Amino acid sequence: MRNLNQDTITQAVLARFAGTPDARLKELMTSLVQHLHAFAREVKLTEEEWLAGIEFLTATGQKCDDKRQEFILLSDTLGLSMLTVAMNNDKPQGCTEATVFGPFHVEGAPHYEHGADVANGAAGEPCIVRGRVLGRDGEEVADAVVEVWQADAEGNYDVQYPGLDKHRARGVLTSGTDGRFHFKTIVAEAYPIPVDGPVGEMLRATKRHPWRPAHLHFMITAPGYEKLVTHVFRSGDPYLDSDAVFGVRQSLVADWIKQPDGVYSLDFDFVLNPVQPVQPVQPIQPIQPRPPAP
Repeated sequence: MRNLNQDTITQAVLARFAGTPDARLKELMTSLVQHLHAFAREVKLTEEEWLAGIEFLTATGQKCDDKRQEFILLSDTLGLSMLTVAMNNDKPQGCTEATVFGPFHVEGAPHYEHGADVANGAAGEPCIVRGRVLGRDGEEVADAVVEVWQADAEGNYDVQYPGLDKHRARGVLTSGTDGRFHFKTIVAEAYPIPVDGPVGEMLRATKRHPWRPAHLHFMITAPGYEKLVTHVFRSGDPYLDSDAVFGVRQSLVADWIKQPDGVYSLDFDFVLNPVQPVQPVQPIQPIQPRPPAP
């Protein structure tokens, strides 16, 4: 098709995707094109603005590496991550709520025995974390894989330190036969998300602060249950109501209690949602021919 204009180009683009064999991909691409074109028309997007947008996205990709995911950070600060989490984790009453994954999870974190110090030298006040992994009916979930990670007192995750040759304030544990786990770490503190990249430029340009309330990350998996990605937030934090990535849920706010010996403690139980069994498809019974009339 030739001589397309602003009134006809959208339908021409959609027609190019009409033969997409994957139905879901076709739905996604069709909707994406429609919304992108509608956005450009609504704001009367200029060529200079679109070029600036391309440069911003290019810089976002260039900031990503194996230790940092700037696109996740962008998605988080636009609220898209939490919207996706909310749409896909509508759990029954009583189950622990999910929240954003964040950009600083890494594969291959060290495994620890119960009671070990996962801080591994990270700066911060000492803390003991205790918890249980339970099912929705209160059953104790044994052998659940519990991954934890957090920032240190300086507001940095271990992967943000150039040249650090070991993991700090992150680790993997396995729940016991009673569903329990416990470990030593450091007290969670509020911290700003990284602002040395394109996301930081966006926050400064829009007069937004970069702070996240103090929290500890958890990812829990167990056979027969849905994976849980969540945080536990520290009560009393001044940024609970203005989290830069919109991740706070009241049910995830808990107390870090300072004990007489000066060590803090956190107790929190996690309730997993069972995987719903797939209902077998009933075969269609063939229609029996009607016997001839006598």
